[in-house]
Parts: sequence; structure tokens; C-alpha cells
Amino acid sequence: FGSRRCAVSCRIVAGFAGAMGQAGQQRSRQKKICNKKTVKKVKSTVEKKAPKLRKNIQPGQILILLASKFRGKRVVFLKQLESGLLLVTGPFALNGVPLRRVNQRYCIATSTKVDLGGADFKSITDSYFSQEKTGKKGLKGQEKFFAAEAPKKVLPQEKKDGQKKTDDAIIKGLGNDVKSYLKSRFSLSANMYPHELKF
Repeated sequence: FGSRRCAVSCRIVAGFAGAMGQAGQQRSRQKKICNKKTVKKVKSTVEKKAPKLRKNIQPGQILILLASKFRGKRVVFLKQLESGLLLVTGPFALNGVPLRRVNQRYCIATSTKVDLGGADFKSITDSYFSQEKTGKKGLKGQEKFFAAEAPKKVLPQEKKDGQKKTDDAIIKGLGNDVKSYLKSRFSLSANMYPHELKF
């Protein structure tokens, strides 16, 4: 009889412990559900600052381009734009480099400096280089494959006139030795080490 009482009491205790365990699990689940908070994404309001211009780069300085299809060309630095990119020109009449933006990371500043001759390039900003969107870009799959070829980009006459006006003012103050220097492309030959060169 005593053993039956022990067995019954053990079952009651086990059942009570099981019920308490289930209740504890439910409470913990409820706590987890209640603790979940909806976090709203906040747009970053930090404005990107344009990088500072290197000390050895000044208006009129001749730079050597290290990237793009004009790599190795020597160009004249005009000013730094709001985006932080550098505005340079060949001039186009000498070496075929038009007005363009370049990153100062991909430029070598030389010790040669030229007189800009009062060239007016204040109106040239980042918006000057914005490109018009074409309708062919949005097509996909077969439509894009069978679409007619996009017309070739033609430079507006205003930009051509602005390029010529800027270049003429700069070329007037250049000597023959500087002109030949701008026309030549920079390259390394045998037994030439970049870290030993003085630009």
C-alpha cells in the first residue's frame, strides 16, 4: 500500500512539473513575441564631401593620365569640380584630349605649369558632362537584340565652340617646347623605374 502511494505521488509531481514546464515555455514564447520591435529604416542624411585637392596640383599644372583611353596623355588641369573630379583639357587641338573629368587618384602631377591665358571655363560644371538617356537601354531580351542600332552620338555645336574657345586661350601662351611636350605620350622603357623618376 505504501509503494502505491509513492507511485501515485511521483506521478502527480511529474505531471505538475510537466505542466509548469509547458507554462514556462509558453511565457517565454510570449516574451519573445512581445520583445520583437519593428525598426524603421532611416535614410542617411550625411552629405558626401568632395575629396581635397592634392597640394601639388594647381590650375595650369600639366598632369599625366593613368587611366581611360587617354592613359599616357599629358593634359592641362583647369579646376576641381563640385564632385571632386578634376576638369582637364588636352588641349584637343594638340593631343586630341577634349574637356573631360578625371579622378586625381589616376593622375601624376608634373612640375611643368602653363599660363591659362584668361581661359573662361567657369560655366563648365558636372552637369556639362551629363548624357541623354536613350530608349534602347530599357529594352530586354529579343527586343534589345532586334532593335535598330542607336544613332551615333553627335557633340552639340555649343560644346564644340566652348572647347575651341578654351583651347585657343591656352595655346596662345604655349611655347613650341611645351606644345611638343603635350603632344608626346608618356611611357616607360627598359631600365626606367617610376619611383626614381622626377616629374
